[in-house]
Amino acid sequence: MAEVETTTHALAGLTERQQRGLIEVLDEVRRADGWSWQLPVLLRERCWLRLSRTPLTQLHRLLPPDGRDEAPELVHYRRLLKQGMDPLLAQQNCWHDFGIEDCQRALQDYWNSRDTALHGWTAERYRQLVSSYRERIERGVTAVPMLVLARENSVECHQLLWITETTPVMRHTCA
Repeated sequence: MAEVETTTHALAGLTERQQRGLIEVLDEVRRADGWSWQLPVLLRERCWLRLSRTPLTQLHRLLPPDGRDEAPELVHYRRLLKQGMDPLLAQQNCWHDFGIEDCQRALQDYWNSRDTALHGWTAERYRQLVSSYRERIERGVTAVPMLVLARENSVECHQLLWITETTPVMRHTCA
């Protein structure tokens, strides 16, 4: 997931109350006893001017990541291609290892997921958010991820911002 440097523009539109809420969340993370799946994640819905928080343990329920491109059949096929195998032979190899029906289902699910508005929220992006969050906390960096949710029926991706004590809006409200 592309991590975005948080700028004043990225946080434009937050109310004073929401800005104060960011300060409170940062204080909570600063006081936490290290890494925990209970640490907060912020979700920003721009269309509704809503900023909510959820524990990291609940994020996958509120915003289920799409893992269809990580189906074992597709991962195996890609691995064979990377090793230099001819695409047709790689496909036949996958059919042999997984069965034709399962390979076709995995491929169909993959292409169907491209037609569904999941806004780029994949299992890989979810894992990257978790590992980056954990790494920052273990290094002693006070940071909270904020997912700026894509607008409904748009092709844009959810955007990940990291709110820190040096975030421009934070400096402005703490002055």
